[in-house]
Amino acid sequence: MRKLGRDSAEPVAHAIGKTSEEAGSQLCGPFRWTAQAVQEWGSVMGILDLGGSGVGMPALLVLLALSACASSSSSSTSSVDALQPTSSSTALAGGGALRMVTDLPAPQNTQNGSEQPLSANDVLEVSVFQVDNLNRTVQVDAGGQISLPLIGTMTAAGKTVRQLEKDIETAYGAKYLQSPDVTIFVKESIGQRITVDGEVNRAGIYPVSSSASLLDAIALAGGFNAIGDAGKVFVYRNVGQNKLVANYNVEEIRAGKNRNPRIYGGDVVVVFASKSKIAMNNLKDALGLASSAARIAVIP
Repeated sequence: MRKLGRDSAEPVAHAIGKTSEEAGSQLCGPFRWTAQAVQEWGSVMGILDLGGSGVGMPALLVLLALSACASSSSSSTSSVDALQPTSSSTALAGGGALRMVTDLPAPQNTQNGSEQPLSANDVLEVSVFQVDNLNRTVQVDAGGQISLPLIGTMTAAGKTVRQLEKDIETAYGAKYLQSPDVTIFVKESIGQRITVDGEVNRAGIYPVSSSASLLDAIALAGGFNAIGDAGKVFVYRNVGQNKLVANYNVEEIRAGKNRNPRIYGGDVVVVFASKSKIAMNNLKDALGLASSAARIAVIP
């Protein structure tokens, strides 16, 4: 039998003579008792052989308290384990991978989150100072491109407004204008919308401000429904060729125990049911459902 240290024995010794509730409270606090530990203490205290040991009822209460503590610890661990994906990544049908992370980084090309990258279907007003005939209202196409007079097509999606302005100035300055001054205004931004799905009261696609948080996203969707679990809120984000996903506990965020993470345009927030067990396949399937335009209404 494994030798048990004096420090581990003290809570058992102190619990002798107490009620089962008092013993359980004292024993379960700072210790994580396993079934093996319960059996070992049973042997040490002689309480597994009640017939011949002469051990009285208080010792039996200790065993019951330890057993309850071990059971509670096992149940708690199982609950936590149910939230841990069986693997940290899985391939996506369109290329790249879905990868589980502890915390989501800011999207790429956002100057550490201070600017929002342009996306396909965004509508832009491009103005060239004192050259009105070059001014255009253009839409970023599905391939992320825009087309402008003289310089033709160029990539817009994934760049910030400032980066695109500089690229256009460089293109016009190379052949056509001296020191061109280009200004871009985002007239309509698909990239500033997020998807909220799962166990919320109003699933949908919502426009968000540049400073939106996870709590803002949950509020936009009307909060959790009757079976939504505040501890099983998963946020998906595109980072490079991959999509990252992280689990946030909204209950702890509201209580001030964890920070309220920033939400960016293009993010997908999915709330799972309280009794659901989460694995990478569940996360992958939920992402596919949340991204289906046929299932979600766009809310202006």
